[in-house]
Amino acid sequence: MKKKPLTDHLGQVRELHFEDIEAMRPAQEVLPPELVERLPKRKRGQRGVQKCPTKIALNVRYSPEVIEYFKSTGIGWQKRMDNALKEWMVEHHHAVSQHKL
Repeated sequence: MKKKPLTDHLGQVRELHFEDIEAMRPAQEVLPPELVERLPKRKRGQRGVQKCPTKIALNVRYSPEVIEYFKSTGIGWQKRMDNALKEWMVEHHHAVSQHKL
């Protein structure tokens, strides 16, 4: 069976399949040593430095209807929920700042 190219004529990478991943070789085997030397030294699965501000992981309980609503909006529902809370903060800033006094 002929191996299918990973990119099209525009350079767009196609969806990878298990066979594609199985055929991949370690960077040390295919890159020049001077380039391999410059690669970040991380353990498998270890993430690099985050470029954007990090968010805080937090356990929160919401009513089922709130979660069902946001989940029904599809992929990215957590971000939309975060944005809705940020909008509420902007709209209620005056009331919140007075409450702190």
